[in-house]
Amino acid sequence: MKKKKVLVACGAGIATSTVVNNAIEEMAKENGLKVDLVQIKISEVGAHRDTADLLVTTAMTKTEYPFPVINARSFLTGIGTDQTKKEILAALQA
Repeated sequence: MKKKKVLVACGAGIATSTVVNNAIEEMAKENGLKVDLVQIKISEVGAHRDTADLLVTTAMTKTEYPFPVINARSFLTGIGTDQTKKEILAALQA
């Protein structure tokens, strides 16, 4: 399985994306998946349009991308985190 490029985005590309980035890194290790995690601001996603495989974000976006977009705000609230992790894992294994 090829390494997946995962964009992890929040408003500033620093605080909340770090929480999500660490969770995805841990999930990938636990499941033997190869990922290239790129932590960015939501405004920078367009620059990766042709190379990314997945966007996981805590920010709001109405833009359509050619890859799956997963809302990760549950990592901030603690509500629904297990379901979000399942969605991320399914996208990484696809």
